[in-house]
Amino acid sequence: MKSLKLLFLLCISVMFFTSCEVDVIAGDDSIVEDPISLEQLLASHELWYVDINQTTGPGEVPFLQKAFTVSYRYGVMYANNNLVGIGTTGGGFGIDVGFYNTYGGTIEIHHDLDGFWALEVYQLGPNRIKMYDPYTNTSYYLTGYQRSTFDYDLVFYDNIHYFLQEYVAWEKVFTSAAGDPSPFDNENFLQFLASGNGINFRSSQDQFGTPLDFIYWDYSGIYEVNDVYGDAYLKTLALDYDYSGNEFFELIILNDNKIELYNSFTGTTYRFKGSGFIQYKNADGKKRKKITNKVRKLKKDKKV
Repeated sequence: MKSLKLLFLLCISVMFFTSCEVDVIAGDDSIVEDPISLEQLLASHELWYVDINQTTGPGEVPFLQKAFTVSYRYGVMYANNNLVGIGTTGGGFGIDVGFYNTYGGTIEIHHDLDGFWALEVYQLGPNRIKMYDPYTNTSYYLTGYQRSTFDYDLVFYDNIHYFLQEYVAWEKVFTSAAGDPSPFDNENFLQFLASGNGINFRSSQDQFGTPLDFIYWDYSGIYEVNDVYGDAYLKTLALDYDYSGNEFFELIILNDNKIELYNSFTGTTYRFKGSGFIQYKNADGKKRKKITNKVRKLKKDKKV
């Protein structure tokens, strides 16, 4: 009788421990069925970086499409939608964009401007999740970080083309005395547009100090930001001018409000100050797109 009881207890124990195992499904989109709740999972990392280049599906979730990072803290959703101030705005969390609730594997988000969204959340690894919108059949992939270990600077420089779009205009505030004359010497304002395909720029020869609403844009063209081989924090900027061909510059970020353009062919340095900061929170604002910068090698024969 005692043997039967022991056998019965052994069977029950095997069934119990088998039911408590964590299932892992192999593959690129491996789903880890973690015993922690969705709220605990989202709170386990202070920042969730939205890897926009990994997005799949035909649609979009507006607030994820425009965010660099999102955070979920005590029912409030935060987002870093701008590069200006990233790392300092909201203590690194960004701005308050709405509130949320979690139910099972679903997060219900009430965005201040984009409205209500119910997204399915799947854990793919210790710090990686997939947010799936069944309505548009679109998936976003997010990687979790703590603020103390998150490389805000790298995100900034990886997305410089968006930084250029965060001001209504860039006003020239300095031109070096050194350097050969160039048609670009006459351009006093630059504007990088977030609308359309996101690679359009405009320039103006209006006088310094012209109010933003009164600037007459003389020219509209295409611009391109490229990486520099061996330097993650240096970029090049190409402006396509029909009348003078492409203008090529080394693009240096001096601070959140000032950039420097160096033309190695003429030896001239220009500095521009951003005017009219645009905070991207509304539904009509900037949306990130899949993009891979070209990599260029800088010529060392700069004019002195």
